[in-house]
Amino acid sequence: MLEEYKPCAAMVVTQCIYAALALLSKAAFTGGMSPLVFVVYRQAVATIVLVPVVIAANRKKMKEMTTGLGLTGFSLVFVASLVGATVNQCMYYQGVNLGSSSMATAMTNLIPAITFVMAASVGLERVEARRPRSLAKIFGTAVCVSGAMAMAFFKGPKLLGDGPNALQLLLHAGGGGRWVAGALFLVGSSSCWSLWLILQVPICKSYVEPLALSAWMCVLSTLQSALLVSFLLPDPSAWRIHSLFELSCCVFSGVFGSGVTFYLQSWCISVRGPLYSAMFNPLCTVITTVFAAAVLREELHVGSLLGAIAVIAGLYVVLWGKAGDANKGGVEPEHHSDDLEKTSSARSDPNSTAGVGSGIAEPLLAGGDPTEK
Repeated sequence: MLEEYKPCAAMVVTQCIYAALALLSKAAFTGGMSPLVFVVYRQAVATIVLVPVVIAANRKKMKEMTTGLGLTGFSLVFVASLVGATVNQCMYYQGVNLGSSSMATAMTNLIPAITFVMAASVGLERVEARRPRSLAKIFGTAVCVSGAMAMAFFKGPKLLGDGPNALQLLLHAGGGGRWVAGALFLVGSSSCWSLWLILQVPICKSYVEPLALSAWMCVLSTLQSALLVSFLLPDPSAWRIHSLFELSCCVFSGVFGSGVTFYLQSWCISVRGPLYSAMFNPLCTVITTVFAAAVLREELHVGSLLGAIAVIAGLYVVLWGKAGDANKGGVEPEHHSDDLEKTSSARSDPNSTAGVGSGIAEPLLAGGDPTEK
């Protein structure tokens, strides 16, 4: 009985960690810490944690691991780390800072829908208008996008306490510009992670060692983000950590947000599959919303709630369509889209670079399910 509930417990713990990370980072930014500097420190901590683990676990293969990438593979990993880690995290945490932690976790549910659109545009996803599953993916994508737009442009009246008139459906006074900018940053973050998923097709032809690939991306992203922040924030005082709380947030994000969740989610996918993992994604949104309202005193609005519900509903519709593809088990070109779903489902939080290993042990290449090996 206990063995049966272990995957469920692992996913609940994972989503709680993601929710805590969103709440803690929002609190740190409210206290004055720069989101861009936070990204550098998070990547640096993740690097310090992962690199020794990779070295200890692969002592006999260190030479192959350092030279196995080649020039083409290294270039692809460099671009993927830039898009999927550096730019993605910078946009995500800027969105958290300008918007809210609850909106940030809700927007991550856009990733399967955006990935579907990108995969279809490059031929990795075949769309057949006569098939119910394909129609479900199209409809679910439209619902997700509509929900994201509702969260960005329609706040409406407050759910608790005195708020604006219910007829005020447009931007709320004062902070409307920040809210919309935050939403746009979060959509951009989800788009960057979706592009990262597409890039896994050529990357995994060159390098398929998942844990080492995670370490490579953390190292590269640390250097990239440090260079970017040095250019955007030339003032040395911006790098200062002002309190023990800010330091704790950086350590927590690197150790738990990248290391622990990577292990838990990888193990869960290996025993229950990627769709099971993806089903828990909205739990993070619920946990974050409740604690954000109770602890951070974030205001809840009707538009935000309806938008989050639409995004989550669209996610499940898209996953239902993808489940049909996964169950076909044929050798048609659609197997590429199945693998994209495996990688997408392997990470519910797009700001964790360590998750790169969770869905690509045999990803995007073979038609079979790598989690069943």
